[in-house]
This record gives sequence, structure tokens and C-alpha cells, in this order.
Amino acid sequence: MSVSAPDGAGYRPLTGRTAFANTYRTADRVRRGGIVVLAVAGEAGMPRVGIVAGKRVGGAVARNRAKRRLRATLREVSLAEDTTYVVIADAEVVDADYRRLVGWLQSAVDQLRSTN
Repeated sequence: MSVSAPDGAGYRPLTGRTAFANTYRTADRVRRGGIVVLAVAGEAGMPRVGIVAGKRVGGAVARNRAKRRLRATLREVSLAEDTTYVVIADAEVVDADYRRLVGWLQSAVDQLRSTN
């Protein structure tokens, strides 16, 4: 099955329990503000990204809002090719200033890029 990038996104979605589990098990992690970013060398080509917003973020409406905000933020951040990312939202993501979200994500990605 071929999964294409969401409209305007510079990444492919990470899907499947196994893909997330492998990333959680082997990835480097960086926390910035209300997000944790995991990164691991992945398949060749566009980066793959999974977004996680668990119940600690809030109810379904808050979790969906957090994921929408992170997807929009990902469009503004330069991701490394051949890398798999998982972005984990905390409750702060729902109400944080958008520029702040971009800063958190860019800072985390830059640090992960420098460690790999």
C-alpha cells in the first residue's frame, strides 16, 4: 500500500503499530516545551512522521486540535530526509502560541539532526 504525503506536507505519515513501536524502541528523544520528538534513521526518501496526542492532552476535541496544530507546524519545519519522526503532544500544545510551537519543533529537530 502506498501512502502519499498530506496536502502541502514535506513528509509521509507514519502508520501502523509496528512502525510506531520500532520508533519508540530505537529513537533518540528530545523534549521542548509541550512536545517530545523522537527521531531514528528510516527508509530512503521523504521523512515519515507520526503524531501522538494521548488522553493526557484532554478529550477528543482537544486531542484532535493538538494533532491539527502539529500537522500545520510540521509544514513550516525542515525535516531531515531518510528519517522517521514521532511527535508526542502534551496538554500545552492545545493553547500554546503557534510561533512557540514552531520554535519548539524546530529546536527539537535541529538538536536531533546534530546528534545523528
